[in-house]
Amino acid sequence: MANSDSEDPNPKIDPEEKLPSNVNENGVNEVEPEEADDDEFEEEDEEDEEDDQEPPLQRKPFSEESRLRAEKAKLESLFRRISTEKVDLRVHDVLIKGNTKTKEYLIEAELEGIKKATTMQELLAASAIANANLRELEIFDSVRITLDSGPPELPGTTNVIVEVVETESVITGELGCYTKPAARSWTAEGSLKFKNLFGYGDLWDGSLAYGPSQTSEVSAGVLLPRFKGFVSPVTARAFLLSQDWLELSSYKERMAGLSLSLFSTRHHDVVYNLGWRTLTDPSQMASKSIRRQLGHGLLSSIKYTFKIDRRNSPMRPTRGYSFVSSSHVGGLAPDNRSVRFVRQEIDLRYAVPFGFYHAALNFGVSGGVIFPWGNGFLNKPSSLPERFFLGGDFSPVCTLGGPATVWGFKTRGLGPTEPRRHVRDNSNQDASESSGRDFIGGDLAVSAFADISFDLPLRWLRERGVHGHVFAGAGNVAKLSENEFRKFSFQRFFESFRSSVGAGIVIPTKIFRLECNYYYILKQLEHDGGKVGFRFSISAPS
Repeated sequence: MANSDSEDPNPKIDPEEKLPSNVNENGVNEVEPEEADDDEFEEEDEEDEEDDQEPPLQRKPFSEESRLRAEKAKLESLFRRISTEKVDLRVHDVLIKGNTKTKEYLIEAELEGIKKATTMQELLAASAIANANLRELEIFDSVRITLDSGPPELPGTTNVIVEVVETESVITGELGCYTKPAARSWTAEGSLKFKNLFGYGDLWDGSLAYGPSQTSEVSAGVLLPRFKGFVSPVTARAFLLSQDWLELSSYKERMAGLSLSLFSTRHHDVVYNLGWRTLTDPSQMASKSIRRQLGHGLLSSIKYTFKIDRRNSPMRPTRGYSFVSSSHVGGLAPDNRSVRFVRQEIDLRYAVPFGFYHAALNFGVSGGVIFPWGNGFLNKPSSLPERFFLGGDFSPVCTLGGPATVWGFKTRGLGPTEPRRHVRDNSNQDASESSGRDFIGGDLAVSAFADISFDLPLRWLRERGVHGHVFAGAGNVAKLSENEFRKFSFQRFFESFRSSVGAGIVIPTKIFRLECNYYYILKQLEHDGGKVGFRFSISAPS
């Protein structure tokens, strides 16, 4: 029998006498829970540090608005720098793209300013000028000039890329009706233009002008922007002109000739004219002065024109000024039938804004003088077609070039006149009657005008540019040739000025100015053609 006091092989351990918690059954020390937690935290911290060392997450892309704002800030910074300091920049190369037909040298000729630029400011200015010049050739639908960075090994350089789009419409046409200083009534004009036929920027055109029972003209010409190294465009034009002045001056004029533009820039123009002119009188009733000029004549002349026009609009100027001076010399041929004369014209305009209702004052003064030259020129008359004639239903506001009109007077309705031949009645040879008078023009002409334009109260009219105006004009013509200058008196000349006032409505368009005016004649002489009343006129800017 087993002894109860004998030792139990598997004695029960008292809970209070259990092994320490850090000793396992195998006697190996174990980490206490608190220590384990600390180690876990250390490991987590290390993992966090490793996570921190990982690359950050990618940010969301900028919105379109933010991107535009950033680009705007960069551009503003660049503009500030350009405006405050010079940025040295040299053109490394110029690349031309898009010219499938146009000769490259023609485009390169307009880019000389770009190649010479040494700063960013000069390059931007030259690019704007080149862009405008290329568009003025009328052979490109669009022109785009881009500045690109130059080669990396050449800092401070840029490549200029010129992209052009050649026009698809090689044929264009125009049609209109106008009143002009050289016409008694309105004329219908049409033209066809062929662009860049041979790739030299050449513009070929044919035109036709016709006025009922008065004027007709047929002409054809070509313009070459660059020809044989010329720095300015060269224009050649052949024409056939017919004008009927029987009603006013008892003669008809026919002329065939050639016009050649020798030099033409923004402010200067030199033109040579060569033509064969014939003056006839089918009625055989012309006055003595007209009869002396009938027959054939050779016109060989050169004309120089200097022009500055700083007005903000040719149709309705509200600020700015313009000045035109033209010198015309005829008789540059040894033929004794060559018409010899010296003609000078000046025209000054100024526009002053009032600051309310878009109102502005336009005023102008113009004058001209003509004289024959050669042996015995003091006793010779001046050339009839080159004399000055005032009058006509067109606006002096948009017409530059010299004395041509006074409001309210008919075409050639102001100036010296002479009686026509008398017609004898077969039934009574002692009786006779006058057949009227011829306007023979003058050698000295002066005219002036003032025009106040203003907006009309209706918004619909203002939005379309329709406006009102009140005006006044004055002018006079006198004879100086054939020793008449010895009798000339400035006092009598200004005392005999004809004058008129009026008001009307103006409808300006892109190609002409339409007016409906009421004219009132303040002063006219016995044989003048002034007339009170309403009249319409269509004027083209010159």
